[in-house]
Amino acid sequence: MTAVVLAPFAVATMSIIALGTIFAVPWPPAALAVCATGIATAVALNRARPRTVTSRPRDAHARFPDAGVKAALDALPEPAFVVDRRGRLRFANRAAAPMFGALGLGDPLSFRLRAPSFLEALDRVATGAAQERIAWAEKVPTERWLEAFIAPLTVPAGEARSARATDLVLVLVRDLTEGHMVERMRADFVANASHELRTPLASLTGFIDTLRGPARDDPVARERFLAIMGEQAARMRRLIDDLLSLSRIEMRAHLPLTDDVDVGPLLHHVVDTLAPVAADGGVAIESDIAPAPLRVRGDRDELVQVFANLVENAVNYGASGGRIIVSAGCDRGAERPAVIVAVRDFGPGIAAEHIPRLTERFYRVDVGASRTRKGTGLGLAIVKHILNRHRGRLSIETPAGGGALFSVRLDALPSSQSESSLPDAPNVSNGLDSHKRIIGES
Repeated sequence: MTAVVLAPFAVATMSIIALGTIFAVPWPPAALAVCATGIATAVALNRARPRTVTSRPRDAHARFPDAGVKAALDALPEPAFVVDRRGRLRFANRAAAPMFGALGLGDPLSFRLRAPSFLEALDRVATGAAQERIAWAEKVPTERWLEAFIAPLTVPAGEARSARATDLVLVLVRDLTEGHMVERMRADFVANASHELRTPLASLTGFIDTLRGPARDDPVARERFLAIMGEQAARMRRLIDDLLSLSRIEMRAHLPLTDDVDVGPLLHHVVDTLAPVAADGGVAIESDIAPAPLRVRGDRDELVQVFANLVENAVNYGASGGRIIVSAGCDRGAERPAVIVAVRDFGPGIAAEHIPRLTERFYRVDVGASRTRKGTGLGLAIVKHILNRHRGRLSIETPAGGGALFSVRLDALPSSQSESSLPDAPNVSNGLDSHKRIIGES
């Protein structure tokens, strides 16, 4: 109010001073001081007046979710998405990318979550329905079970909203695969163990009864029976170990592979480990492994298990040939470069009718021979499941003259060397007939 009163006074004072200067009218010093004080006071009060700044209100819907909401969703250990009513992505937390891959803002969530039951539930919530919880199973690229919690979100109060549809939708996803795999492992273990363990258990029970009865005082029979009982117990132990190994592999089938593995040194390790065992059986292991890097994306321990199983099978069932060949190289002729590992034996070979079933659990071409060689019937089933996780494939071929060739194909990673300098794939299939089976082809 003071500034409003003094403003006209300041203007009048300045006008009088200006007129006095023009018409040469002398002003007393006291009058000039009063005028100067009034002008200064008016200017100061004018600067001190509070000013009202008018700004355009921001659209809360356009900037939601804000930094606080994003920080809260990023702290969740499981994937979380915020989408608009048309299913287009507004935000994805840090846990979403490792499971579903990168998704750009504005992209439809259906690019990553394609299950019809999930998309129908998302559409219902987006058009005004209450929150829903939906579960579904996926078969590709790997078998997994997922559950989603879908809930509507509204923008802060005061903003215009549609009465018939929600503003945004929150989607929380849980991976239920491990729980389902544990349940399947339990069921499979009971079924397989009850079938495969029945024979050695019956054998142990029979020998125990004999030792308690007729052979109680027969030291020779006792020693012979105890040796057989030890073999049967060892067989059960191997069977249980293979069943547990297979179950662990199945439980990890949905997990992404992150390691960079050089197959060359890995194969040398397998050959060096099994060479003494092969020598005891009169078999020589020859290796033809390229010195250049043969890099793949994978799990080192699982790949060691694949190649060890294949080499051990060749030693056990191809011993009559006296030698096996382990070779590795890169296939440059395919659309994508691939690492090829081949294990060739020169034994009796495999009849064509058996090849399609070799990777089935507990399938044996010759049950008696398998048990004599301490086989459990699970080795190639383990190989198949590991290669499925690695997006690889196993091919089995039989030469017309005998023997067998097992080849593993894995996608190669870009090497530090140029593609033209990579080693060629092993050429060990000359003279093969048409008995060929590709398993786990991706």
